[in-house]
Amino acid sequence: MSSPIHYGKQQIDQDDVKAVVDTLNSAFLTQGPQVAQFEQALANYVGSTHAIACSNGTAALHLACLALGIGQGDTVWTSAISFVASANCALYCGASIRFIDIDPNTGNISLKALAAKLHQSHKTNTLPKAIVVVHLAGNSCDMQAIYKLCNPLGIKLIEDSCHALGASYQGAKIGSGKYSDCCVFSFHPVKSITSAEGGMITANDANLANRLKQLASHGITKDPQELTVSGQPQWYYEQQSLGYNYRLSDLQAALGLSQLAKLDTFIERRQQIFNIYQEAFSAHNLSLLEQNKEGESAHHLVVLLIPNNQRDTVYRQLADINIHCQLHYIPIYRQPYHRISNAEIEKFAGAEQYFKSALSLPVYPDLSHQQQQRVINSLLEIINE
Repeated sequence: MSSPIHYGKQQIDQDDVKAVVDTLNSAFLTQGPQVAQFEQALANYVGSTHAIACSNGTAALHLACLALGIGQGDTVWTSAISFVASANCALYCGASIRFIDIDPNTGNISLKALAAKLHQSHKTNTLPKAIVVVHLAGNSCDMQAIYKLCNPLGIKLIEDSCHALGASYQGAKIGSGKYSDCCVFSFHPVKSITSAEGGMITANDANLANRLKQLASHGITKDPQELTVSGQPQWYYEQQSLGYNYRLSDLQAALGLSQLAKLDTFIERRQQIFNIYQEAFSAHNLSLLEQNKEGESAHHLVVLLIPNNQRDTVYRQLADINIHCQLHYIPIYRQPYHRISNAEIEKFAGAEQYFKSALSLPVYPDLSHQQQQRVINSLLEIINE
C-alpha cells in the first residue's frame, strides 16, 4: 500500500530545531524572553497593539470570555459549525451558549440567520453578551457586516481565528481587530504555524490586554503600576483575580517564533494547493467552499462539498487506500452534551446541509504534487464509480 497522506501536519525544519535547542541551552525554559518576543512579533505581523501568549487555542478562547466579563447569567452565541471549544469557552465561565446557522456554501455564519436571530432576541430582551465569530477553514467572515449588526446592540465580538493566521480581510490581516474586541489564534501542529501546542490573543485595548495577561498567569501581577501597595521590594507580587496557569513556555515560543518567520511561505504554498484542487474539481462540477471576495484565506482547510450523500462512502474508500481526510465539523449542537431536540436541529438548515457533504482534503506545505494528484485522481474515481 502507498504511504499515508493525512489531512494536515506540521512542517519542521532545522531552523526550528535549532531555535528549540538554543532555548534548551539557555537560562530560561519558561517565563523568559522568548515569549515576549513571540508576542511582539505576532502583534507586528497582524497589526494589533497587543498580543498575549497562552497554552493553546482553547485557553485563549476561555481567557477572552473571562476578560470580557462573561459569566453566570450571560449568553454567548457562536457558529453551529466549529470545534467544540468555540462553545465551551462560554460554558467554562458559567454562561449559556446558543448557536447561529451557517451559509453552507462558505461554512461561516449566515448574515441572514444572524440578523434574524438578533432581531428576535432584541424583541425578547435575550441578546447575547458576546458572539464568537469563527473564520472556518481560514476564510474570513464578513466582519464589517457582523460588526454593523452587533455594535449598536452593545454585543462584544471575539474572532475565533484559530484557522486564520495569515489570512486577511479588506486589506488587513486577521488579528488586527478592526471589527472585534479580540482575536484568538491556535498553534496546534496542523495550524498555519505551530509551537507544538500554543495560543495567542490579539487586542487593541490596553486594559483588556492587561486583564488577559493577568488571567493567563494565576491572576498575579508584579507590575508596580498595577499593585495596590506601593514601595514594595522586587520580589513582591499580588493575586488580583482568579486566574489560571495558561502560560506558554519559552520552548514553545522559540518554535513559534521560528515558524512565524516562514508563515507567508506556508500560506503561499497552501494557496497553490487550493488552486490545484479548485481547477481539478471545478472541471467535474464539484465545489470547494466559497472564498470571501474581500479577503485572502489562510487555507487551513480545503473543504470539498460532496454531492448525493456520497461523503461517507468517499471518506471510507479513501481511508482504505491510505488517504486520510477529515470532517470539520459535526455541528456542535449535535454533540450529546447539548442534547437538543430534532425540532431544534431542523432550525439549522445550513449547518445540516454542510454536515452531510463536507470533506476536508489534505493540505499542508510539504504535500507533494504527486501526493495531491493521488488524492484528486482517487477521489474522482470513487465519485464517478
